[in-house]
Amino acid sequence: MSRTVNRRQFLTAAGIGAVAAGTVTGCDSLFTPKGPVSGATGTVMSSAVELPPRFDAELPKVPVLEPVRSAGGVDHYEVTQRAADAQILPGFTTQIWGYNGIFPGPTIEARSGRQIEVTIHNELPVPTSTHLHGGVNPHDSDGYPTDLIVPDGYDKRVDAAMLSMHARQAAGTGNGPQQGRVPQKPDPQVWSLHPDSRTYRYPLEQRAAPLWYHDHRMDFSGPQLWRGLVGSAFVRDEEEDFLDLAAGDKELSLLICDRSFDADGQLQYPSKDPQLHDPGGVKSAYMDGVLGDVLLVNGAPWPVKRVANTKYRLRLLNASNARVYQLTFRAGNRELPITQIGSDGGLLVAPQRLPSIPMSPAERFDVVVDFSALPVGTEVVVANSVGSGPAGQVMKFVVDRAETDTTTIPDRLCRSYRRLDRKDAVGVRTFDFRLSTGDIWTVNGEPFDPRESLATPKLGTVELWRFTSDFNHPVHTHLAHFQVHSRDGGKPNRHDAGWKDTVNVTPYGVVEVLVEFTGFRGKYLVHCHNLEHEDMAMMANFTVV
Repeated sequence: MSRTVNRRQFLTAAGIGAVAAGTVTGCDSLFTPKGPVSGATGTVMSSAVELPPRFDAELPKVPVLEPVRSAGGVDHYEVTQRAADAQILPGFTTQIWGYNGIFPGPTIEARSGRQIEVTIHNELPVPTSTHLHGGVNPHDSDGYPTDLIVPDGYDKRVDAAMLSMHARQAAGTGNGPQQGRVPQKPDPQVWSLHPDSRTYRYPLEQRAAPLWYHDHRMDFSGPQLWRGLVGSAFVRDEEEDFLDLAAGDKELSLLICDRSFDADGQLQYPSKDPQLHDPGGVKSAYMDGVLGDVLLVNGAPWPVKRVANTKYRLRLLNASNARVYQLTFRAGNRELPITQIGSDGGLLVAPQRLPSIPMSPAERFDVVVDFSALPVGTEVVVANSVGSGPAGQVMKFVVDRAETDTTTIPDRLCRSYRRLDRKDAVGVRTFDFRLSTGDIWTVNGEPFDPRESLATPKLGTVELWRFTSDFNHPVHTHLAHFQVHSRDGGKPNRHDAGWKDTVNVTPYGVVEVLVEFTGFRGKYLVHCHNLEHEDMAMMANFTVV
């Protein structure tokens, strides 16, 4: 039996395949697009509704999640995933799927070294799995794609599909009736099912950093994030507290994503099955990635934020499925300087000036923008130089008041930063991200198989991992953070600085990273964070031993 066929059985067993007449429907069409796949980031799905005016909506402030209780040094949170109505486009009510029914979900504020536990209740019509992106988490709280919270009324269908799969495997054939004993439980090495809710444990034994959380259900991450299952999280520590950086209302969390809407103002996405049951994946024309034509910041289209003529700390997150941004801050013909102070994994050693901010999906940039030289009344447009038409602008700042600014950007940000060296690596591994024969997004020529691992690094070691590609692939490692060692045989780009968990590998590029394995043993993922690529098999396991 080929590994591709095995994976299709796994897709069905997750509860996303249909059970009909005692057999499980295959997902062959998932891997056979009829249209071409370009080297571009993705394909625009045009909205059927008239696009809203830019810079009319006020930038929303996302509420902070409060713990329901604190005991024994642990903060406990409760979150419910549910459908709700949201006001995104003027004049329309849009149904979203949200954590606590809002999009984006509530922001989590946490302290380094203080454990939190988050209980997720699933009131949606499909299974979910929540991943705390950037977190150093135990493997059983990492949000693995087959570790599912199954909503009430869905479990019997899931169990039936799983038993059908295991029956065929026990019979030694990929089809036909089972002749032997049918297993009574799904394989615990592959599947974990939690009825209605489960609790994730996050020790947070890591430095201050901007994290985020999102759905990670196998083959349906793309549409489930698109519907709203995404939110920001921040870890704070004493080293960051010591710095005299902009804070309070001068620190802004900006979650950037793109979406498309139908004529009724509802979110539209090219799923093969709009009910997100069977099959997974997108229609062939969008296999390279889905781009929306409405840009949202904190859930509002092209919003405006009124600011004082002081420095602001901006916590930028690219939460788009596939879109890449190149951000600049323009006041008329003038581009404001951007000072980067942190990346995915926290503060840099020292600040650095960037002319623009290139952000692939899942990357975070911690920057300071100084409005102090601008007179009251100045408008600053956040432009996207790699976007065309409406996608060429993201939001606007308006300087509407004068205030005294006492904050500074120190010359040294992080004294605890440890720079990795090539000699630290105990081994070298290559992960090739490529569209393979049969139009399958693969890692090292294979589609994702939850039972197998491509690497077994040892806890407490550093390895050099070489990422190669054919198209744009933002590569993300769970658990293990890394530092970029080289890009295309030369030095890393300036925007590669710092500890990271996601790096964009450009078409036919080679990026080498030094990966440090700390925290926990167990099975984790390395995958492309273009969600359409991820959903259509571009993931692989590594097991920390």
